[in-house]
Amino acid sequence: MTTILPSLDWLENPEVFAVNKIPAHSDHAYFASQAEADLGQTELKQSLNGTWQFAYAVNPSLRLANFYQMDFDITSFEFIQVPGHIQNQGYDKRQYINTMYPWDGQEALRPPQVSKSYNPVGSYVKHFKLDEALASKKTFISFQGVETAFYVWLNGHFLGYGEDSFTPTEFEITDFLQEGDNKLAVEVYKRSSASWIEDQDFWRFSGIFRDVYLFAVPDVHIEDLFVNQELVNDYKDGHLRVSAKIAGALEGVEITAQLLNQDQKAVYQGTLDELEQGVLLEGVSAWSAEEPNLYTLELYVKRGEDLIEIVKQKIGFRTFEMKDGVMLINGKRIVFKGVNRHEFHHERGRAITEEEMLWDIRFMKRYNINAVRTSHYPNQTRWYELCDQYGIYLIDETNLESHGSWQKLGQLEPSWNVPGSLPEWKENVLDRANSMFQRDKNHPSVIIWSCGNESYAGEDILSMTDFFHEVDPSRLVHYEGVFWNRDFDQISDMESRMYAKPADIIDYLESKPTKPYISCEYMHAMGNSLGGMSLYTDLEQKYDQYQGGFIWDYIDQSILKHNEFGQDVLTYGGDWDDRATDYEFCGDGIVFANRVPSPKAQEVKQLYSNVKLQVTSKGVTIDNQNLFVDTSASYFKATLKRDGISIWEQSYDFLVSAGECETFAIDFPAAEKAGEYTYEVTQHQKKETLWAEAGYELTFGQAVETVGHVEEFTPQDKAFRVVRGDVNIGIHGWNFSVLLSIAEGGLISLVKDGREYITRTPKTSFWRAVTDNDRGAKHGFDRGMWLTAGLYQKHVDMTLEETENAVTVTFKHQLAAPGQLFHSVSYKVDSQGDVTVSLEYPGYDNLPSLPAYGMDFKLKSAYQNVRFYGYGPDENYIDRKEGARLGIFETTAQANEAPYLVPQETGNRCGVRWLEVTDSLGAGLIFEAVGKPFETSVLPHSVYELDNASHQEELSPSHFTWVRVLAAQMGVGGDDSWGAPVQEIYQIPSQDRQTISFKIKVK
Repeated sequence: MTTILPSLDWLENPEVFAVNKIPAHSDHAYFASQAEADLGQTELKQSLNGTWQFAYAVNPSLRLANFYQMDFDITSFEFIQVPGHIQNQGYDKRQYINTMYPWDGQEALRPPQVSKSYNPVGSYVKHFKLDEALASKKTFISFQGVETAFYVWLNGHFLGYGEDSFTPTEFEITDFLQEGDNKLAVEVYKRSSASWIEDQDFWRFSGIFRDVYLFAVPDVHIEDLFVNQELVNDYKDGHLRVSAKIAGALEGVEITAQLLNQDQKAVYQGTLDELEQGVLLEGVSAWSAEEPNLYTLELYVKRGEDLIEIVKQKIGFRTFEMKDGVMLINGKRIVFKGVNRHEFHHERGRAITEEEMLWDIRFMKRYNINAVRTSHYPNQTRWYELCDQYGIYLIDETNLESHGSWQKLGQLEPSWNVPGSLPEWKENVLDRANSMFQRDKNHPSVIIWSCGNESYAGEDILSMTDFFHEVDPSRLVHYEGVFWNRDFDQISDMESRMYAKPADIIDYLESKPTKPYISCEYMHAMGNSLGGMSLYTDLEQKYDQYQGGFIWDYIDQSILKHNEFGQDVLTYGGDWDDRATDYEFCGDGIVFANRVPSPKAQEVKQLYSNVKLQVTSKGVTIDNQNLFVDTSASYFKATLKRDGISIWEQSYDFLVSAGECETFAIDFPAAEKAGEYTYEVTQHQKKETLWAEAGYELTFGQAVETVGHVEEFTPQDKAFRVVRGDVNIGIHGWNFSVLLSIAEGGLISLVKDGREYITRTPKTSFWRAVTDNDRGAKHGFDRGMWLTAGLYQKHVDMTLEETENAVTVTFKHQLAAPGQLFHSVSYKVDSQGDVTVSLEYPGYDNLPSLPAYGMDFKLKSAYQNVRFYGYGPDENYIDRKEGARLGIFETTAQANEAPYLVPQETGNRCGVRWLEVTDSLGAGLIFEAVGKPFETSVLPHSVYELDNASHQEELSPSHFTWVRVLAAQMGVGGDDSWGAPVQEIYQIPSQDRQTISFKIKVK
């Protein structure tokens, strides 16, 4: 073997990205015995995960350069866990960056330069003794993921060098192993030329963050396996073709094969030679996300009667193709109901475990998500196995992003873009494409290869597409970057865009395009977002070439920190004194970083459902938009509620074939009594599955009808008196007292049975705590006048009207804004002590739209318990309420405040008929809608407290409960978070009159 001397020059040379690395290969499982194969556990693999010795240096000049030598004293080394990032274990610093390069403003670098003063180095040492099962065999070491570049030595001998953080780098170590103790040394650099093409929107970590293990191979070994698993003959039969690369002495070797179905019965037995020619299997069970039917291919390597090796590979028969400009799975038009997913854990960063993967995939199936884009790098192998098993379509994305090299301050500026058409980068990116392809090619869940993300375009990326097409005609190729440079439109087989507005998508689809459309990123779910999602999903049934999209993104990238105040808090960029940074832009998930679903997920589940239910008082129309499965695995539950209370329910087995729509009669009881009736039908699982329990609800539909006229309560003629003071107006009855302040222009006291319920005068408001989307769209600049207009309004007039059973006091307020702008608030107090509050904003032209309009009540903190009849259970808004349903729900003020990374508007409920806010004994206030439902939120903090905080922990312990009763609130938006306004139909025009009336009762 030729001796190669390692060089630091490799760090700045894009043409050196792998030294002595063995060729990439499939991730198939192999075993040395039948017993191992039956257990699914091989003795030919030895994990090196665990505690390693470690030394840190801030740059190469300060590293312990000779630490790999056998006689080097490492007693001063500390300890670190592998897998894991060094930044999460006390070394270097955490830094979050979106598009710019992390050294921007620190050093003037251009590709492929690397800083000499700041390039953290981790020196790892692991001592191990080779397991007996691996002894005397050809042996290798596998690094499944190392950021960003690393050198490896074994027993003082240089093994090799690797880049590409997210695919395996493997070296043969046979000749360098020794009996007894072995010293493995790994030198990891945070930055190299690879850093220029790993500019993803994520935390910039380094270290050995995925598994490290040794593996040995038998004397004859199937090194690589490529299984072509497609459907033929009108998608009824399976065609299986296998190619294999075999190492070792083949004389006298026979390789037999069998294919087992889901019941572990052999449906084929033959030889590898036959499979290399291809075999036809009649009547196979196809694989899809709806029915992830998997077969097990077993290859037996024998010499005579001696078994040398068994290979096991899960396969799924499916065909993915494009016909007439439409993508098809097994002959059916596919709609991606997808998310972009970073591998992330709030303590371990990207060093996630199977536990997190299982949680993620079960969540996705429960919330009707059928597709994932592996943004923006290949994931751990186990994720692909789970997607095969559970049924998730994958866009497998190459580890390539160079965002900061071509887009600056949001503008296209590719003067020094990499890789572009630069010849020195071509083999580098092709190697990344090949490494991903070779490892993942046998997974049926992978249906599209992606050339990477946000790297502009050029000949180098075009060569990646050509590579994928050449080696794998069975899949399509995706790349969004051609949107920015149509000279390279042929890179992508489909039109893929990011954050295109619904109108833009419609324009494309109506232009008679040759390519189908997907949104590889849409619905930027930053903070309180995902408003207007239905405007996108509505396109699914209108345009065949609209084939869905992938929400950005799945999980908040937030890191847990024990701060100086003794609190465990979730952090974002900048919280670690990292500069440059993109701050809270890492909080884009529909799942919080601690894997608690956010309220946004409610909308995703409903809009992504494959079964749509349209309910009437006579029955239900079931539109089964599944491609392959009927509804026999489900039962449907019909419920009738009057005024939110269930009065009847019945279960049904409605059978609707895939792709069909049928209407079924339901014998709902006659609605005889006056009231509001809710007709509801829900779909549930009959049996337990891998991802949900029996009875789990998949989707729902509702219809609401009002029957008769509910007579408004007429107060009994009880004696009450009105006291017209100089400053206050008092209304006093048998067990109540109400004070209305002439000076304050509102309610200052409500006492019933001796208890005071008002702490401060309720104030009208035109403002809401700004969301991340609001900030990005400069909502404060455009609508900021409404903050001060309401906050500093003044009372200018009052009228009083007395009748036999009530007193009405109307206050006129002038807004703190240029011009003569007024609105009014009236309080009608009846003889029972109930207070009806009516607000009116008359509407004014030529002003910005209103964020909100309503009234804020500041109650004592004891009033924490919330019960309401309206849309829930989770928060919802005018542009995000498809996933909400009408019902009676309970929560608390604390639970209602969603923990978005930056505090913001939260907790709203639409269509509320009544609201109870009570203490632990059940005492409190009832707010009843008069005339029309209102919107409301009950929170432990005010709008202004939320607006002023930049972290959850900045919010003080709750001293009050804040109740908002609103006539209207604008939507939250979500087209993007850096400029897109809320869709116009979900705004509140300033010229529109707004009114609201509600009655306050003491409970």
